Amino acid sequence: MTSCQAPKQKADLILTNGIVYTVDSVFSIDQAFAVADGRFIAIGTTEEILKNYEADQTIDAEGKAVYPGFIDGHCHFFGFGENLVRYAELAGSKSFDEVIQRLKAHHEAHPGDWILGRGWDQNRWADKQFPDNRLLEEHFPGKKIFLIRVDGHAFLASNAAMEAAEINANTTIEGGEVQLLDNGKPSGILIDIAGDAIKALIPPLTEAEKKEALMAAQDACFAVGLSGVVDAGLPVDKIQLIDSLQQAGSLKMKINAMLDPDEKTLAHFLPQGPYFSERLSVTAVKLYADGALGSRGALLIEPYSDDPENSGLKLFSDEFYEGICMQAFEAGFQVNMHAIGDGGNRYVLELFSKFLPKDNDRRWRIEHAQIVHPDDFKVFGEYNIIPSIQSTHATSDMLWVPARIGAERTKTAYAQQQLLDQNGWLVNGTDFPIESIDPLKTFYSAVIRKNEEGYPAGGFQMENALSREDALRSITLWAAKGSFEEAEKGSIEAGKAADFVILDQDIMQANEQQLKEAKVVTLSVSGELVFENN
Repeated sequence: MTSCQAPKQKADLILTNGIVYTVDSVFSIDQAFAVADGRFIAIGTTEEILKNYEADQTIDAEGKAVYPGFIDGHCHFFGFGENLVRYAELAGSKSFDEVIQRLKAHHEAHPGDWILGRGWDQNRWADKQFPDNRLLEEHFPGKKIFLIRVDGHAFLASNAAMEAAEINANTTIEGGEVQLLDNGKPSGILIDIAGDAIKALIPPLTEAEKKEALMAAQDACFAVGLSGVVDAGLPVDKIQLIDSLQQAGSLKMKINAMLDPDEKTLAHFLPQGPYFSERLSVTAVKLYADGALGSRGALLIEPYSDDPENSGLKLFSDEFYEGICMQAFEAGFQVNMHAIGDGGNRYVLELFSKFLPKDNDRRWRIEHAQIVHPDDFKVFGEYNIIPSIQSTHATSDMLWVPARIGAERTKTAYAQQQLLDQNGWLVNGTDFPIESIDPLKTFYSAVIRKNEEGYPAGGFQMENALSREDALRSITLWAAKGSFEEAEKGSIEAGKAADFVILDQDIMQANEQQLKEAKVVTLSVSGELVFENN
């Protein structure tokens, strides 16, 4: 007798014996799946998949947890790569003296006309005060130096750099500030747009350096399980370079690129409408309403508790914002606007409500939404404005935020569950290189609401912790939805790109310590294993 069993369907890859969190509409959990031509073709039990499919490449997950590839919903991917190839790493420095030592080591290894660094944060230092450039002048006399604060909204410049940019004690800049010493001379601290004149003088990366930056960023991101990122602001030339490297097959990271609002970039992209390819999408224009809380540039309704003469900065004119919003709306693009302070968030909510009808699906976003006035939460839901949060900002900032804005405003700062309640979904990311690139730290901060030292014991404002299911959605399916890509990626479902990550811990069940120790075992992007931790 001949067998009447149907022949098995050929697949490129089969995974078996996993705990597969699909993140589908009912958050179902399966064991196995089959992949062909870079896409999931079937999901089910190990028995079902092996009965119906065969493949040359198989992965026995051995009971490990499997998730959709993680997506960082707001980061600076290109900038992170640029930091890796040309900037001194200042993050985590515990004093300005340590900054000086790191700069010396960097300049010895990378001598040149400029000394560049990023990541310093005076809130980590004993006195918590902004530095000035007098030590820079003592240790690096005559050098052009530009050091970017961790938030990217404050800068420390040497005298030579300021002189080259024609910045002096009499310089006034709308949307920025040149801080002065007691003697009336510039301290070297520049806030927000005041740093732009020096940025314009820094020699651009060569094409080879740009490629090196992108590949270095990709390698680092793959190692932490990121199959996709949303880069929060790029000009046309960098987006075209990304596209060309993806088309050539060397850059495999999936990237949604928000547009810088310069005339050349908008003129290139807006007339043709949102752009989608296999690995690149362009759906949004990026704007900045205000600065950052750490440098007191975030726009507040009432002054800072620790600086009563200061309410922060609105960076540009009403005419500028309204003009860009009109162009984006007419072209079918999102507007994704940075807003930190309650004044900044209120301004953006009011601005967006001028353009968006109620019950729209335009998915205009407020990036960060860190401090929201209690009266303003409802506006997110009324106009379907999507919060794009960074859970690690809460656990990084919580030690100093009450002093900066007072106890009452802190109650509605980093109010991530309350923001989620408005529309039923939100986007989560890291804002790297401001925070760690690791999405598992995002998950930990969202759910546990503690820093890496386990502080505070009960968690920070736990009424705004996310559930584990929602935290996972926020770095997978909802992060894709934030860029209109939920039909293509973000969950393990038939027809979608085969982006998946295997971890050595089940983060849906792990205890607090296990969450902090979780590591990536394998990452697949469109069915190709791009990272394996052997």
